[in-house]
This record gives sequence, structure tokens and C-alpha cells, in this order.
Amino acid sequence: MSNNHNSQENLMKSLQISLKDIEVATEKFSEKNWFGSGRFWEAYTGELPRAGANTTMIAKRWNGEFDGQFQAELDILLKRKHMNIIGIVGYCNEMNEKIIVYEYMSKGTLDRHLKDSTLKWMKRLQICIDVASALEFLHGGDVTLKKVVHRNIKSHGILLNDDWDAKISNFELCSLYLLKQGMEHVIHDAYLDPQYNRGFLTEKSDIYSFGVVLLEILCGRLAWVEGCEDKSQSLVPLAKHCYTQGKLDEIVFKDIKEQVVPKSLTTFADIAFQCLHEDDFERPQAKKVAIQLKKALEFQEEFEIWEAKLPRDYKEIIGSSETPEMYQTEKKKDLYKKLSDGIILPKEKVVLLFFRLRKAYTQTFTNFTSKSTHWFTILQPLTSSGKYHYVPL
Repeated sequence: MSNNHNSQENLMKSLQISLKDIEVATEKFSEKNWFGSGRFWEAYTGELPRAGANTTMIAKRWNGEFDGQFQAELDILLKRKHMNIIGIVGYCNEMNEKIIVYEYMSKGTLDRHLKDSTLKWMKRLQICIDVASALEFLHGGDVTLKKVVHRNIKSHGILLNDDWDAKISNFELCSLYLLKQGMEHVIHDAYLDPQYNRGFLTEKSDIYSFGVVLLEILCGRLAWVEGCEDKSQSLVPLAKHCYTQGKLDEIVFKDIKEQVVPKSLTTFADIAFQCLHEDDFERPQAKKVAIQLKKALEFQEEFEIWEAKLPRDYKEIIGSSETPEMYQTEKKKDLYKKLSDGIILPKEKVVLLFFRLRKAYTQTFTNFTSKSTHWFTILQPLTSSGKYHYVPL
């Protein structure tokens, strides 16, 4: 116990940053360096000298009366390290100033990018998977730590870096699992678990909030539009109505609608609406949500990446093989590899197949360059039995 205490003390000392250094980095919290804000804090960017070089960072400056929220977030970030949880650079607690210094996330918060047409469906899915992975970790993915309920999951608290990697932030309302903490600081908004009136929130409350974020990412809009007084037009009831009517595609963000493969959309929507179940016992755990989101991504990759790499008449080629049944259930990724390695074709089908392929690719072959991504076919005898190998170049 003593060793752990000393280790924690040493860590705290190593992460201390002077108020002077933070003021220099942020130009005394200049408005031009403002990054964002929450109920308890204002955040600023700056260049902080660390280990002989300047490091871009985010300084989260807490309002004086919220010491408890500052300490809650600091404790979580010190003890829980995960690739999808915001990293702590240091902290300051001097002269009545309480500041937590984050790693810099260049693209800011997710809510700013919901309507970004350059944010494609596959990248949106990966962002969802990142968040689900972080929740799985907080809810018990690391057996050495107590479970944590975030209690504040929303797109405004999900930060993105240059590569669109997502990290959860804003841990000021966190509570340890099954610890009943007051609800006085919890915001009653579109992300809040409908069962909040029990007086406490659980890990399944985080799942509900995440379900709202999933819909925002799919539909390219915030859950609640400021100034809208018609609650039926807030995202969750509107999406639930469309989902039950089989018309969810009507509210999918228009700039990604044509990209989304039906199986990917169905898999995504099914798990999103499980997250939004009124009964928290019916909501899935974060681990299951992550698994289903990865399946949705696989379906999208099958079409967007691997289907596009296959020859246009790959089904005919498979049908002409000696054992077509062995390829019928293959994923497109695996099928691509097998075709690249070559498949055996019976001799009596080779001539027909060869001429059909040659005719199909005559024009392409004429215009062939070393940078071409098209497939070409040659037929090479493998053995004296007269069987041939299909070879993509």
C-alpha cells in the first residue's frame, strides 16, 4: 500500500505544471486561444514547453466553485489510460486556479463535424467503435479498476485528432459503479437516460446516451436543435418512429446516404435502437455494442473496399471453378485473396472463359498502363492433367 501511495505521489509531482507556464502558453487565457467550454470550465489551446520542445495542448480552466468536479476528472485521467480516452499532459492547482492540461485534439469536438460531407460513413463507423471501446474499458474492461459511469456522454465531449481518432473527455460528472451520487449537476437534455428519476445513473445510462450519439452520427444532426419547441422533432422520437415504420433511410444524412450498404445500416440501426431501449435492463453492454459496430464496418468494407477490387465477373469465374460451393460463403476480403492466389478451372471451361474475359477486357488491355487498377487474366497450364490457373495481374 505504501509503495502504491508513493508511486501516486511521484506521478502527481511529475505532472504538475506551473500557473505561469500555462498563462504564457495560452497568452493569459486569450480569447483568440479559446477552444471550447462547459458548465464548469473554459478550455484554451497553447504551446507548452515540455522536454525541450513545444507541445500543443488544451488547458481546461475550472470555475472556482467546482473543486469536486475538477478532482473527479483528475482522478479518472490519472488512473485510467486508454487509446480512446483523452490523455492528460499535466495539471495545475495553485493560487485558486485549477487547470487540467489535455493532449491536443486538432479537429475539436464531434458535434462540429456531424454535417461534414467529407466525413464518410466508414470513418463515422470507426469513430463509433472508438467510443464504444472507451465505454467498454470504463464499464469494466480493465479488471484491476473499479467500474466508472461517465454520466455525460454526448458528441460535444468526444474529441477528434487529425486522423479522426475519437477520444472521450469531460469526466467531471463521473461516478464509481453503483455509487449513488447526487443528480444536481446532471443536465436534463436529449442525451439523458429517461430513467434518471431513480436518483442515480448506471453504466446502462451511458449506453442510452451513446445511442443518441449514434443517431447523430447517422443522421448528421444534433439530437436537439436549439430553438425547436416541438419535442416530436427531436432526433430520438423522430428516428424511433422512422425505424419502426421501416423508413429510417429517410433521415440518414443526405451526404452519406448513397454510401451506406443496407446490411451495414441495418446492423448499425439495430444496435443503436437497442441502446435506446426504455428499459435499461434491455440495453446491451458496451462490449456487445462494439462487436455489432465492428460488424457494420465489416459489411461496409466488404462492398466499399473488397467488392471494388474483385473483377466484374468474379461470380462467373467462381461458378466455373471445380468447387464453386467452397467460395459461396467467403467474405469478399478472403475471396479477393483466393482469386489473387489463383483458382483451378476445369479444361472444358477454360476456352469459353478465356474468350469471354478477353472480349470483356480488350479495350482496357489496349489502354493498359503500369498504374492501372484493372484486372487482367492469363491462363497457365499447371499440370499434365490439363487444368488451368486463373491469375490476376
